[in-house]
Amino acid sequence: MTTPKPGRPKAISRDMLAEAACELFLEQGFERTSVADIARRAGIARSSFFNYAPTKSSLLWGGLDERIDALADALAAGAAPADAVAALADGFAPDALALAFAQAAAMGLEEDLEREAAMRIVRIGSLVAPALRRAGESALAAEVLGAGHGAAIIAAIRAWALQGAGRRPLAALVAEALDSAGLRAR
Repeated sequence: MTTPKPGRPKAISRDMLAEAACELFLEQGFERTSVADIARRAGIARSSFFNYAPTKSSLLWGGLDERIDALADALAAGAAPADAVAALADGFAPDALALAFAQAAAMGLEEDLEREAAMRIVRIGSLVAPALRRAGESALAAEVLGAGHGAAIIAAIRAWALQGAGRRPLAALVAEALDSAGLRAR
């Protein structure tokens, strides 16, 4: 593949950058791929990269992070935690994150994925726990259950990716994960 010349193309998106990043991670590994490499592959200047993502890793998580932001809004508006968490998966399509989970070893991403996944589990838990406290759970139970919601989301996304993202709706796996942890009734 020829590398486009630097400069802003007519249309660029975070998804396009994520696609370029995934190609490079598969070709040369996560650690050996720089932000400059990704920008060059996408045909933008290195400095423009940061208009789309703060780090190369965050490119993979952008779609989920947007959904977590929507989860925060839903919980702030009074949605039931389990319903809001389940809604996070509605319409989720295969993306760079699914590819990263499915090809983690080939991309050299295992450690980065685990670290980034843990951050999302904590973030989801910190959003869900206050809603559970408002619903009557004790502070301790709310913290534990909140973290469980975060873990259920990440486990479901990982399973979805490994089963072949898109073969089954992510929402079904999220429901299964929430049920297996006894969280859907909360």
